[in-house]
Amino acid sequence: MASKLQKRKSSSGQKTSKRGKNRPTLTVGEEEEPTNMESLGHPEIYPVVLTTKTQEIFNCRIDEDITDEQPYKLIKKADILADFQNRAAVSDFYPVKKVIQEYPGDEILLVYDKDFKYGLNFYLVGTEEGKENYLNAPEIPEEQEEYKEHIPEEICIYKAPISKPWVSLGSEKEIEEESVKESTKKITYMISRKRHQFGAPIKFSDQNASSVKDAYIECTAYPDKNFTLRQLEKDIGMQVVPEVKDISTQTRWTYPKNAIMQYHPREFSEEEKETLGQAKSLTDFLNNVSISVEIALQQNEIMNTFIDDWKCLAEEEGTFGDKTDTHLKEYQSFTDLHNLTEKMITCVSWHPVIYGLIAVSVAVRLSFEDRVHFSGKLLLQPSLILFWSFSDPIHPQLMLESPDDIFCFKFCPSDPNIIAGGCINGQIVMWDITAHADRIENIKTGGSRSKKVTLKPMFLLEPDSNKEAMYIRHCAVSSIENGHKHVITDIHWLPDTFEINRMGTVFENRSGICCQLVTCSADCTICFWDIRPQKALTPQPTEKKKEESIEIPFDVPSTFLHLDLAWKPLSKIRLSKGETSLDHCPTKISLSEDHLQYKAQDKTLAQSKAAKVGDMNPYQNLEGGLANHLKPREDFCTKFFVGTEEGEVIYTDWKMERDSETGRLMTKKPVSLYTVHDGAVHTVQRSPFYKDIILTIGGWNVAIWKEGVMTGPLLQTSCAPKRYTSGHWSLTRPGVFYIGREDGYIDIWDLLEKTHEPALSQNICITMITCIKPWTFSGMLILIKSKQQFIAVADYYGTLHILEIPWTLSHPSANEVLSMNYYFEREVKHLEYVDQRKKIREQEKKEMQLEMEKKKAKTYQKSKEQLEAELKMDYESYLELERSILVNLGLIKVSEKGIHLKRRPS
Repeated sequence: MASKLQKRKSSSGQKTSKRGKNRPTLTVGEEEEPTNMESLGHPEIYPVVLTTKTQEIFNCRIDEDITDEQPYKLIKKADILADFQNRAAVSDFYPVKKVIQEYPGDEILLVYDKDFKYGLNFYLVGTEEGKENYLNAPEIPEEQEEYKEHIPEEICIYKAPISKPWVSLGSEKEIEEESVKESTKKITYMISRKRHQFGAPIKFSDQNASSVKDAYIECTAYPDKNFTLRQLEKDIGMQVVPEVKDISTQTRWTYPKNAIMQYHPREFSEEEKETLGQAKSLTDFLNNVSISVEIALQQNEIMNTFIDDWKCLAEEEGTFGDKTDTHLKEYQSFTDLHNLTEKMITCVSWHPVIYGLIAVSVAVRLSFEDRVHFSGKLLLQPSLILFWSFSDPIHPQLMLESPDDIFCFKFCPSDPNIIAGGCINGQIVMWDITAHADRIENIKTGGSRSKKVTLKPMFLLEPDSNKEAMYIRHCAVSSIENGHKHVITDIHWLPDTFEINRMGTVFENRSGICCQLVTCSADCTICFWDIRPQKALTPQPTEKKKEESIEIPFDVPSTFLHLDLAWKPLSKIRLSKGETSLDHCPTKISLSEDHLQYKAQDKTLAQSKAAKVGDMNPYQNLEGGLANHLKPREDFCTKFFVGTEEGEVIYTDWKMERDSETGRLMTKKPVSLYTVHDGAVHTVQRSPFYKDIILTIGGWNVAIWKEGVMTGPLLQTSCAPKRYTSGHWSLTRPGVFYIGREDGYIDIWDLLEKTHEPALSQNICITMITCIKPWTFSGMLILIKSKQQFIAVADYYGTLHILEIPWTLSHPSANEVLSMNYYFEREVKHLEYVDQRKKIREQEKKEMQLEMEKKKAKTYQKSKEQLEAELKMDYESYLELERSILVNLGLIKVSEKGIHLKRRPS
């Protein structure tokens, strides 16, 4: 290879041809001397190279015009000269231009050199004599041909190649210079895709890029001095390629169609009318439909047909906002500026009675390992529940102390001054803020945003004297040994209409107030608690009572002192996974009567009960109702929904049963279990409008269930772009619910508008949303705010956002409750239909398998004559089917004599 590269360079400026003949380099204006085969004994032969384009011009295409049987072509001299004028030096005959111009004849012989005997694919015969010799070659006698075949060829002796040492002549340097090397660093791109789009069908469509924000980015060119290269040498190759176009046309064939039009009405004759009037079918028909027609006529008489439907569609105007506005507007925000530690909000709850008062529980943002590591420092920091008011967004109104961080808490429905909360260490904490009720009730109403100042709280007027009173200690804490072992994830007050015993049996409430709790924890247990003393208290001497009253701290109410550090659960439930020894880990629960606590009329009842609290507090005498007789409640639903840490939704019973072998109390097996969520379930909530509709949120999707439907959820959404963290039903619209995401967005779902995606997504904060609680005030104390609705949104950084709900999301339409009820019923029917189809398909599959097995068994038992008879019957049925198809198509005609074929006109 090195020798070849060095031969290409010649100091004399001459080129060495492949045939070993040197020619001087031509200067501008001189023509190249044509090369002939004089060295091989054929001076009249001139090799040329003809491209595909030239072959098409002169009709000498290989394997088409020129074949092995006729490997030559006579080309007119005038055609070649005309090609010189059209293509000049580009013509393939230009190297032999001089030979063609001096050729004496009119036609030049062009021969196809298939074996490249003379080096190129064609050659020209430059003389008339050579042309005649080629065309009229003398015939060789057969004897000479036979003799020629017997002449032995020369024997070639094979010589093995001898390896020689490599001698460098400098060619490797030239190869190194000509080789291409990558000098720039490769750019790496990472392309990602949203989770809910995995496996989804892709549909492309056209859209205007300028109308969509961030649809395209304009990258303008600019000179970069770092990459400015100077071009020293450039190799360009050109090849003439003919342009080819394929065009096809097809005429549309229209075939005639027969059309029929009836323009004369059909009427019965008199005889037909008499026959039809006496027919029994007409009499039965009139008897069947007469009742329906009478009902329709009565409805027309009862209903006012001249009513204006447009006026009925109009609804009452709101006091704020526009009907077209669908976005949440920020009303206020609260942040604890006095506590510098990094804390997040774990639970939010509006005060049931007082307007503009909201309580939040905060916890340190640490993992389990960090909590263990900094346990000593965390003991020095107070764990609080903060009370915020619209009137003062900077200072908390009250601070409830607890032994550890609170992750859930609830106001008592019977008395809002009683609060129960669940700690991260598994303890339940009770507070009684009755002594501070007057202070929080006198807070000015800052919701009107007016300059008029009404009543101010006492601690705002005298901050120095009341600063210590802002911290309120807890009344009682449950026992550590007998309670939960891990964080309490949910807590509920049982309604004041019933109570349960250790077995889970339901009885009428003897006390008439809410006195029992239910909690669930990460230790795989669900516990029921009773705040009343388990045994009636015996009368004690007055001296002992005085001694005990002295030991009680002055700032701690004595309401629940009988529970402090001795409170044990009334009943404990474990949700077993069946055959394994493992248990389900509950995160949220929903009882059958939770929806009653959201109704507006219950809030007025709570207000009336709160008014009676000042006269006589029933929680001061909890043991009073224990002497009453227990009355069992029949036909009470003891089943409830549970959401687990694995994304499962369980429908189970809290009633206990005794094991037949051991006699111990055991939990019943779950009624149903579904795994629909791909993450921990953090919301299990009943609809405020339907007692049997439940909303569950967990992982990346949402599900809506109907109690009593065991076939699955009524609605299950697709995966969201971000993980869901919280959610809540709307308190005024049956088809609306709010969902918080980990990226700070709120998805607002309106089932009347869309059921496959959120109707609106709005950004609230920059971090994860931890809790959502809507609130509406329907009391008579503030008439201006009777239609104003708020939603509280808590985030991971400890900020509480208060947002105004717009008119469209707070005011339901006239028939929204009925429309949503019809939607849920339709989904139930759809699930039943799907379940029936599954059963039918399974039955059909079983029948097909049995039929196949029977056919296989019959095949082995049948004789040869039976098989031939069956084949003959199948063939005859096939012929009959073919005949009927041909008759229907009009290809054959049936007559009395037989079947005649019918030919269609060409």
